[in-house]
Amino acid sequence: MEQFLFPHNFLWGAATSSHQVEGDTTNDWTKWERAHAPRLAENARLKSYPNFILQGYPNPLLEENYISGLGADHYHRFREDFDIARALGHNAHRFSIEWSRIEPEKGRFDEAAIAHYREVITALRARGMEPVVTLWHWTLPQWVADAGGWDSEDTAGYLRRYCERVVEEYKDEVRLWVILNEPQYWVVHAYVKGVFPPAERNIVHALTAFLHLTEVHKSVYARLKSLYPDLQFGAVESMGWIEPAVCRWMLQWFRNFAFPFLVRRHIDFMGVNYYRSRRIGKKDASGPHASDMGWDIEPQGLGRVLKSAARWIRKPLYITENGLADARDEKRAEFIRAHIAEMLKAKKEGIDIRGYFHWSLLDNFEWDSGFWPRFGLVEVDYKTLERKIRRSAWEYKRIIDSI
Repeated sequence: MEQFLFPHNFLWGAATSSHQVEGDTTNDWTKWERAHAPRLAENARLKSYPNFILQGYPNPLLEENYISGLGADHYHRFREDFDIARALGHNAHRFSIEWSRIEPEKGRFDEAAIAHYREVITALRARGMEPVVTLWHWTLPQWVADAGGWDSEDTAGYLRRYCERVVEEYKDEVRLWVILNEPQYWVVHAYVKGVFPPAERNIVHALTAFLHLTEVHKSVYARLKSLYPDLQFGAVESMGWIEPAVCRWMLQWFRNFAFPFLVRRHIDFMGVNYYRSRRIGKKDASGPHASDMGWDIEPQGLGRVLKSAARWIRKPLYITENGLADARDEKRAEFIRAHIAEMLKAKKEGIDIRGYFHWSLLDNFEWDSGFWPRFGLVEVDYKTLERKIRRSAWEYKRIIDSI
């Protein structure tokens, strides 16, 4: 294996999001989960999951799998989790702030929640880890959802106010900020496929939400950059490589770059979330080249996506999520090695890549798939909440140490 060579200021870490790991959240997703858990469990009975997954806990055939509940209790155990991350050689960590905790009611900012996230940031800094903070990672306070969510133009104003307050609070401790996480991906799943709340299939509402998210990103960036010119503000989008080549250019552009291209003059960096390549007409598979969720494992796609992103966006890049569901931890070590090797090739070709964040630090609640997919470098026993470092996490550390 070729030695990996990166600059010493390169960021190495893992990522989490508040709703997926903190536990005890109260937002539009928690309400949606309770209403849709029976349907999701019934749908799981019609799918072919690997047998060993069905023997685990929680079981995808049970409604409890789809209720986030205590999550991984990261809200209370973040210091323990950051100790693990630091022991694994991470010098950075990407996480999100839960809007519903900060502003549980319209116009009322919760000082205890603000103090909590200050403790989180301080804990990272004390361990020599750079905090990378995401301001919106899909969830909305219930009062925002009740007022129309992203289908309402008022939500943009609410988000701007929230973002300004949060950045003002932590501006001296955080230099890297993600304004929106995967807005284009979220719109497709919320308003086209109808599998995320508000679970509509309405192309007019999809376009409305997309435009609202695009415009609010621009306005939030302009405002924050004028107030804090020394801070870095970016966005994150999910990107994948599409096969076959027929119509690839058009499909690829809309799949990956519609949102990033529109906001390219309103970002200081772009975050790339890469999990898989897609073959049009091909169903999910199993075997040595697929994850537990049937996603194809194709590291070469990451290199292709990075080159395309560099060409279209022309901003510094971070790989802000990259991982796989692998409960047995049989494929993750090679997955990490192969994807970092592709990142190295891209850097050698002159692409400005500044960090890599594996998804995820912990096993977590994977949205409409629930708890059964295991993405963590650290295994979580959901009965006891005990943490157990997986073998692949140490392989990732060896790579970091080799730079």
